Amino acid sequence: MPDDVPGGVPESVPGDWSEHRRGMDRELLGWIRPAGEGFIAVDLLGREASGVLDWLEAEELLDELGISYLADPYELLLDDGDWHRVRLAEVSPQEIRVKKDDWGDMSASQLFHSLPFPAPETLRRAVVEPPPR
Repeated sequence: MPDDVPGGVPESVPGDWSEHRRGMDRELLGWIRPAGEGFIAVDLLGREASGVLDWLEAEELLDELGISYLADPYELLLDDGDWHRVRLAEVSPQEIRVKKDDWGDMSASQLFHSLPFPAPETLRRAVVEPPPR
């Protein structure tokens, strides 16, 4: 839990969400929030990762989801209506920062965008084309 937040829960995470951490290293994998008689798994971007489940199913889903999706390419819809390929640079309940994908070019200028938590619909996973055969 963050040390600088009273009670350890950032204001942007509703108080009825429960952290779910990986067992072996206590890495935060997401949250579980109540939904009627069940629960919904929420990923690190603050997005629903499931429908209504029981508690154990929500935990198992977050364990299976892990954090590898954070390394995937994403697309961000800019104000001009264009989609730009980006990578997640920082993800927290305070802010989500994405960086224009520079394809590993060390000389490229770095362009960052700050997004609110939960991530807006203007951020989506990029469609990755399969390699030609």
